[in-house]
Amino acid sequence: MSAKPEVYMEIQKVVIPVAGSGTRLLPATKSQPKEMLPVGRKPVVQYVVEEMVDQGMSKIMFVTGRNKRTIEDHFDRDPELISHLSQIGEEGLLEETDYEKEDARFFYARQMVPKGYHTPAGSGNAVLTAKDFVSSTSFVVALGNTIIRSGNHAGLIRRMVKSHIQNESACTIAVTTVEPDEVSHYGIVSPVGRGRKNFEIDDIVEKPVADEAPSRLAVASRYVFTPEIFDAIERTAPGYRGEVELTDAIRNLIKMGRNVRCVHLTKEEHQYNIGNPESYYRAFIDFALSDQQYGYRIRQHFQQRLRDF
Repeated sequence: MSAKPEVYMEIQKVVIPVAGSGTRLLPATKSQPKEMLPVGRKPVVQYVVEEMVDQGMSKIMFVTGRNKRTIEDHFDRDPELISHLSQIGEEGLLEETDYEKEDARFFYARQMVPKGYHTPAGSGNAVLTAKDFVSSTSFVVALGNTIIRSGNHAGLIRRMVKSHIQNESACTIAVTTVEPDEVSHYGIVSPVGRGRKNFEIDDIVEKPVADEAPSRLAVASRYVFTPEIFDAIERTAPGYRGEVELTDAIRNLIKMGRNVRCVHLTKEEHQYNIGNPESYYRAFIDFALSDQQYGYRIRQHFQQRLRDF
C-alpha cells in the first residue's frame, strides 16, 4: 500500500454498501456475495478497501445484508492462518490484508429489509443506515462492487475530497464518460459550463434512455457527502423500482440549492462495475492479462485462443 496523503485528512470515514443481492450474477452469487468474487488475485471488495486506505480513509463501515458474512470474515484477523503461513515461510501472502498496521478500523451495520420488500431497499437506504456512524462529519461512499483501477498516484478520492472542501460542496461525485448505448445503465449528470475535469451540475438522472440523457457523463460509484445527504434521503420517495436511490437523493440536494460537483476520472483511471457476467469477464480478463507474475503467459494463451476462434 502507498503512503497516506498528508493533506485533506479531515475526511477519514468511508461507507461501503455491500448489501445488494447480485441477482444478475447468479448462480455464482447464490451463496457468495458478488463483492467477494475474485478479480485476478483478490476479491472485488478488497480492491475497494485498498483504494480507500491508500487515500487516507481510516474508519471503514460496510453496510451489509443477508449472506454477507464472508466479507466480515475476509477483513478479520485469522490467527490460525497467520500462524500456519508463518510456519511454512509464506507470511507475505497475507501482507496486503494486514490493515492493523495501516490504522484502519472496520465497522459493520446491517441494512434492514423494509416491510413489503424482499431485499434491502436501494442505495439511498444503504447510506442512511450509516447515519449514526457518520455523525456530523463529511464522508466518502464507495460502492463495494466497483473497482477504480488507476495507473497513477494522483488519487481519485484525494482529488474529490480536495474539491469537496475547497468548493464547500454538499456532494462531490466521480464521473466517467460512457458510450451512448451505455447511458441507460448509469446515473447521468447534467453539467454546468464547459469544464469536464471538475464542474458543477444542475441535475442528475437515474438510468435515462439515450435520447433523453443530459450528457454521457456517468456516475462512477464514488461520492463525498456532507451529512446533509441524510435529510435528502429521508425526503426521497421510492423510485421506479420501489427503491430509494442515491441518485434521487442527490437530485433533492440540488433542488434544495446545495452545491453538487463532479470530478472526472483521468485517462489513467478505469471503472469496473461488477454487475453482470459481461462486466465481470472484462474485469477478470484485464487483471489477468496485466498480472506481474503470470500476465505474459496469459497473454500468450489469449493470442492462441483468439487464433483458434
